[in-house]
Amino acid sequence: MSLFETVSLTLGAIVETLGGRLLGSPDMQVSGLAPLQTAQVGQVSFLSQARFQNQLSTSMAGCVIVAPAFESQVAHRSAAIITDDPYLYFARLTRLWKRAHPSPAGPQIHPTAVVDRDALIAEDAVIGPLCVIERGAEIGPATWLKSRVTVGEDCKIGARCLIHSGVVIGADGFGFAPHQGRWEKIEQLGAVRIGDDVEIGANTCIDRGALADTVIEDGVKLDNLIQIGHNVQVGKHTAMAGCVGVAGSARIGAHCTVGGGAVVLGHLTLADHVHISAASVVTRSITQPGNYTGMFPLDTNANWEKNAASLKQLSRLRERIKALEADIQNNQENDHDGHP
Repeated sequence: MSLFETVSLTLGAIVETLGGRLLGSPDMQVSGLAPLQTAQVGQVSFLSQARFQNQLSTSMAGCVIVAPAFESQVAHRSAAIITDDPYLYFARLTRLWKRAHPSPAGPQIHPTAVVDRDALIAEDAVIGPLCVIERGAEIGPATWLKSRVTVGEDCKIGARCLIHSGVVIGADGFGFAPHQGRWEKIEQLGAVRIGDDVEIGANTCIDRGALADTVIEDGVKLDNLIQIGHNVQVGKHTAMAGCVGVAGSARIGAHCTVGGGAVVLGHLTLADHVHISAASVVTRSITQPGNYTGMFPLDTNANWEKNAASLKQLSRLRERIKALEADIQNNQENDHDGHP
């Protein structure tokens, strides 16, 4: 059985710690956390979006966390917690659960890790199996590197970061100069600086800078399989979903979000509070906060081919429209000249 299935808390202890208004007995034992569709008696779930409210009537969850607007729909249940932001509440509940039932402690630095003697590791940092920490690298307090993380020379990671398996921090940026049909390497002389409270998903790569450092500021959250190019700067508390690619020297502001599979081209700037939809390609700088999308809507292949064919004619159609507008303007002027 998993840890979530074998330990328990009471609803009273949860509400006392996290707040919210409890409907039901505070003595109810909670044996796990689960989605609405699969939760069983004794488990806690949550409803954060109105479009899933029909699942409330069929869910077997022992307790459901909901917003005040859905209180009437859970009044008949054995227990519920009412809070303004159920998703945030559930996030804090997961952390409470993990703190209450920690996994067995392992070694601070796993014996299979390779740590250069000139690297600086905080006393309470955790370095997992098969990690490599190169010369001059620094790992801050309470930071946890999972298995097979590589931190290149002179790269710095702040406090309370979580770096998942397979992450590579400080590989060379993609820099080459063309010469007589061949490529000559540009040595990457910068490093990577990562702030505090950053989480980086599995197999994500962050390249070192060519001259200045690549910078990931405090609170940034990166999903799996993300590529961050050399000299990129990512502002505080920005989040990116899986498979995002950010090309070299792009500057992304604070509190931005970038959807899965999106691409930001090099040397562009995104202002603070810019939100890029999944699979979009950002081809110009964005100076104003807001939501931005750059993609074709999904369609049948036949319709997509027709639309693509139409796009190829846009330039010619634009010129025809300009010519028609000019003719209309000339006709209007001639009509005006012909009347007193």
